[in-house]
Amino acid sequence: MGQLARKVAKASLKPWRPLADRMRPRTLAEFVGQPQLLAPGKPLAEAIASGALHSMILWGPPGTGKTTLARLMAAASDAEFIALSAVQAGIKDIREAVARAQQVRAAGHPTVLFLDEVHRFNKAQQDSFLPHVEDGTLVFIGATTENPSFEIVGALLSRARVYVLKALDAADLRGLLERALADRERGLGESGLGIEPEALDVLAQAGDGDARRALGMLELAAGLAGAAESPVITVAQAREVAMGGRRRFDKGGEQFYDQISALHKAVRGSDPDAALYWYARMIDGGADPHYLARRVLRMASEDIGLADPRALTIALEAWQAYERLGSPEGELAIAEAVVYMAVASKSNALYAGFGAAQADVERYGTLDVPMQLRNAPTKLMKELGYGSGYRYAHDEPEAFAAGERYLPEGMPDRRYYEPAPRGLELKIGEALARLRERNQNARSKGDSSKKE
Repeated sequence: MGQLARKVAKASLKPWRPLADRMRPRTLAEFVGQPQLLAPGKPLAEAIASGALHSMILWGPPGTGKTTLARLMAAASDAEFIALSAVQAGIKDIREAVARAQQVRAAGHPTVLFLDEVHRFNKAQQDSFLPHVEDGTLVFIGATTENPSFEIVGALLSRARVYVLKALDAADLRGLLERALADRERGLGESGLGIEPEALDVLAQAGDGDARRALGMLELAAGLAGAAESPVITVAQAREVAMGGRRRFDKGGEQFYDQISALHKAVRGSDPDAALYWYARMIDGGADPHYLARRVLRMASEDIGLADPRALTIALEAWQAYERLGSPEGELAIAEAVVYMAVASKSNALYAGFGAAQADVERYGTLDVPMQLRNAPTKLMKELGYGSGYRYAHDEPEAFAAGERYLPEGMPDRRYYEPAPRGLELKIGEALARLRERNQNARSKGDSSKKE
């Protein structure tokens, strides 16, 4: 092993802790990012500076400083800090933490109980904190990457303030990486290792808003440079460690639903470029293409409908193409359908009409089918009047029984389907207008003859 390799190894292994953990901010001045929370005058910054403890939920992506903020809060208040992870902890661990907090409280000190991944606790586990938060035995700080509205019980939410952390930008990550390279006490400064400016940009971009991830890649790149006896981390080395990393995405969490919502809205808004971007983002994040194909099929019915009936066929064929080709070839077929949906004429007339019809089904209950519309397969049914008076449309002029009514008796006339003045529905609307006019005229004549 060469001299540079030994220096890098020595700097990387002190004392056998990952670089990201060693570089964890020790003071608020070292903390990077989150100006919406920590800028001068912001409530959380003031609370940390004054040592004012209060229970809170820290919600944000990985590597944005949730654990660090909890530690800084406890340190500023000279409080006991107990850290648990919901992945491993249970009720027994909570009881032990409460017992410890009671001892510390008797000695005149507060206790901060930090629970990472709090969304992984079930309702009963989350409820177990309530009495101890209520009586001041402990200050609860939970960290989560999931929306607290869905994952945290209401009683706990009402006792804790929610702070939203945002992903770090590339400039923030670049500053963290430079600090780690220069820090001789905790970072890689002792190795004397440098980095090419473009390589620094590669790592900062690949960090994708996650400080832990960016520092981890820097540590790997430092190892490659040391092994190559190069005094500088090169662009090639930075790209090698950054290769294959996926962007932030949770297949069952809020980011998943946010992105599919963005894809659907881009299609509805007729923006093929944005639609392709969000589709690519979801594929990159590991979303199931079958799920995406199903959602595209939904878009064809909900947002395009009869304005362009081909959309439904194209969506189905794209799904079938993916099933035959698999990934990655089949993903292009779904992309083709996504773009078609985005550029097709839009109409939600069918979607709105179906919803209105469903509402009337709920409103009017089980109305009888009119006798003339009933089928009469037996002699008895015919004798009872089933099908009597039915006008066979194909025997009428232009295959239309003008004046005939097909809704149940006792239910007012309805127009659920109102075609949009776009695409094929423009023609459909014109045809329906003519038929409805004939219906109105025929019924008016019928009413007149009844009066006579």
